[in-house]
Amino acid sequence: MTSLALHEDDTATVSNPLDLVEQVIAGNDWMFDRRSDAELAAEANGKWCDYGLFFCWSDEISVLHFSCAFDMKAPVKQRAALYELLAKANERLWVGHFGMDEETGMPVYRQTVLLRGTPSASAESVEDMVDIAITECERFFPAFQFVLWGGKSADEALDAAMLECAGEA
Repeated sequence: MTSLALHEDDTATVSNPLDLVEQVIAGNDWMFDRRSDAELAAEANGKWCDYGLFFCWSDEISVLHFSCAFDMKAPVKQRAALYELLAKANERLWVGHFGMDEETGMPVYRQTVLLRGTPSASAESVEDMVDIAITECERFFPAFQFVLWGGKSADEALDAAMLECAGEA
């Protein structure tokens, strides 16, 4: 078993990455609200719907948590089918995961970044985090619709939504 030795500079305090997040969000001309030193909320337009972006910074453990919520709510009777779809969609993701807000029934993409030992997040990493989230939400949005409003099973919805179209009509 290998033990890890901590060096004093490994435990350096990370500057608040929400300052950088704010610059990236403002650079996209998205509306945002810096609620505190630990929270920032924004809204991004997508092809299918608007997405609620939420960033939460924990200085204590040097973690940036990010979520991207769909502008869609699952009726209580449809939530079991949506949970199955979320699990199957998560199998296809490399980064982050889908979940559902228990209170609202809203599908949510989540990702957490550990920043201990780094000076801060980079603009590129924040841009990638947001870009990946919106790309994955856009990619799976039709599947969520097929399950919630089309009466499709999770497998049917994923098969239909993941079709790669080639050429032009």
